[in-house]
Amino acid sequence: MSDPIDQVALQVIWNRLLAIVEEQAQSLVRTAFSTSVREAGDLSVGVYDEAGRMLAQAVTGTPGHVNSMAAAVRHFIDHFGAEDMHEGDVFITNDPWLGTGHLHDITVVTPIFKDGGLVAFSACTAHVVDIGGRGFGADASSVYEEGIRLPLMRLAARGAFDQTLLSMLRANVREPDQVVGDVYALCTCNNIGLVRLADLLDEFRSVDMPMISRFILEKSDRATREKIAEIANGTARGEMTIDGYSQPVNLCATVTVKDDVVCCDFAGSAGEDANGINVPLVYTQAYACFALKCAFAPEIPNNYASLAPFIVTAPKGSILNAQHPAPVALRHTVGQMLPDVVFGALDHLLPGRVPAEGAGTLCNFQMSTRRDDATASRSEVLVFNSGGCGARPYADGLSATAFPSGVMSVPVEATEHAGPVVIWRKELRTDSGGTGTFRGGLGQWMEVGALPGYQYEFSAMFDRLQHAATGRGGGGSGGKTILKTASGQDLGGKSRHSINPGDRVVMGFAGGAGYGDPCSRDEAAVKQDLLRDYISLQTAREVYGLSDAAIDEIEQRRLWCHQWQATKDGSLCGE
Repeated sequence: MSDPIDQVALQVIWNRLLAIVEEQAQSLVRTAFSTSVREAGDLSVGVYDEAGRMLAQAVTGTPGHVNSMAAAVRHFIDHFGAEDMHEGDVFITNDPWLGTGHLHDITVVTPIFKDGGLVAFSACTAHVVDIGGRGFGADASSVYEEGIRLPLMRLAARGAFDQTLLSMLRANVREPDQVVGDVYALCTCNNIGLVRLADLLDEFRSVDMPMISRFILEKSDRATREKIAEIANGTARGEMTIDGYSQPVNLCATVTVKDDVVCCDFAGSAGEDANGINVPLVYTQAYACFALKCAFAPEIPNNYASLAPFIVTAPKGSILNAQHPAPVALRHTVGQMLPDVVFGALDHLLPGRVPAEGAGTLCNFQMSTRRDDATASRSEVLVFNSGGCGARPYADGLSATAFPSGVMSVPVEATEHAGPVVIWRKELRTDSGGTGTFRGGLGQWMEVGALPGYQYEFSAMFDRLQHAATGRGGGGSGGKTILKTASGQDLGGKSRHSINPGDRVVMGFAGGAGYGDPCSRDEAAVKQDLLRDYISLQTAREVYGLSDAAIDEIEQRRLWCHQWQATKDGSLCGE
C-alpha cells in the first residue's frame, strides 16, 4: 500500500483503536461491581481482527489478562465457527486453560459486524470476587472444587441473553448480584467497542479492517524483530526458589536469543503441586512474554505480531504447564514470579538492563465475614495490596507498587465499604527495601480485623515468607513477608484461617531487593531515607556507613519537623 494518504489514515486509525480500548477499560472500571475491577483494575480489554488476531489492548489491565487473552478469541472462532456468529451474539468462558488461568477470571467476546459481514471482535476479561467452590484459596485438590466452570458458551444469541445460564451462575456463587453485575459490565464494555469501531470505519471509508489489520501487524512484527536483532545471540539461565504451598518450589528459565526470535523454556521447574498454585501454560506465557517484551521492545504496543517473536514453552505436567484438572486458583502466586526468573537469565544477556528481584506476586487476601448470630448476613471482601519492586540499575525500586501485575491497591475506604472489616494500620515498612547503590522498594505494614459482632475467615495469598527477593550486583535482599495474628500466632502464607473473635491479622509485605554495592549509595539519598524512616538508624550507620555527624543532622531535622507539626496541629485546634 503505497498511497501516503492511506498510510497516514492507518496510523491515525491505529491510535484511535488504542484510544477505543482504553475507553472500554475505563467504562468497565466504572460499571463493574467487584472491587477487584472497580478499585484495582484487574481486567483486560482488546480488539481483534476477523481471524482472532489481537490488534490493540488497553493500557489499563494486567499482563496476566492482557497477554493470555491474546489467544482467547481464536478458541471461540474454532469452537463455534465464524459462520455461526451473528449480530447480537455474545460469548463467555472462564475456562482456566482457554482464558486467563483460573476460574475467577470471566472472559466475554462479542463479534462485530459491518454491512452484514463479520469484521472484528471485542473481548474483555475481569476478575470476580467469588466464583463459588471452596472460595479464593489454594486448598483445593482439583479444579472441580474451585468453583463453577463455564465452557465456551453463547451468553446471548441475537441480542437475547441466556437466562438459564445466568440462573445457574447465580445459584453457584456467594455474591450473585455482584458476579452477574460484572458479567453485564463486561458485555457493556464490549458494546462500547462495537459502537466506536463502527463509527471509526464509517469515518474512514477509504480503508477496511483487513487493511488496518495488515498495517498494524506488519509494522509491529518488523519493529519487534529489529529490536531483538540488535542483541547478540546467546543463551542464559535464571533460577528462583519460592515458598510454594507445603514445600519450596524451584523455577528455572532458559532464555535463548537467536537472530530475531527469543525463546524461553521453563524446563527444570518443579512438577505440578497437589494444591491450587499450579499455572496453566497460557498464564506462564503471559508473564514470560511480558518480561521479554519489557526488556527487548517495551515501546511497541501489545498485539498479535509484537508478541509472536517471543516463544515460551514449559514441560507438560510441570507447575508452569499444569494439565486439567489440576487446581489453579492461586496461579498468580507462582506465575507473577516469572518475570524475575526471566530477568535472572537476561541479566547475563543484557547486563545492567534488568532490575533486581521484587516482591513479585501480589499481596492479596480475602476475608469471609458472617454475623455472630448466625443470620444470613455474609460478605466476601477481596483486598489487593503490593510489596516493593526491585531496585533498577539506575534508580531505587518503587515502594508498595504491584509489579509485574500492574494492578492498583484497593483503598482503605473502599475495603471498609465492601464489608464489615476494619483496616487498623497501613503504612510503609521501614528497612524492608534491600540495601544497595539503589535501594529496593519498601513493602507495607497492614493490620485488619472485623467489626464487633462478626466472625471471619482469612484467606492468605502470600509468598516470600521464607525466600526473600535477591539483589543484583552486590545489592541486599528485600525484607521477607510477615504474617501472624495480633495475639502472636503465625499464619500460613497460602492457607485459609479461622480468626478468633476480636483478634486481628498483622501483615508485613515483602520488600524489593537492592542493586549494586551499598557503600556506593549517594550520602544525600541515605540521609533522605533515614529522614523519611525508609531505613533505620542501625542500617544507616552499619550498612551505609553514615557518620555520627550526619545522623545528628538528620535527628535535628526530624525534631524540627515534629515540633513544626505539633505547632501546626495545635494552632488548628485553637491552642
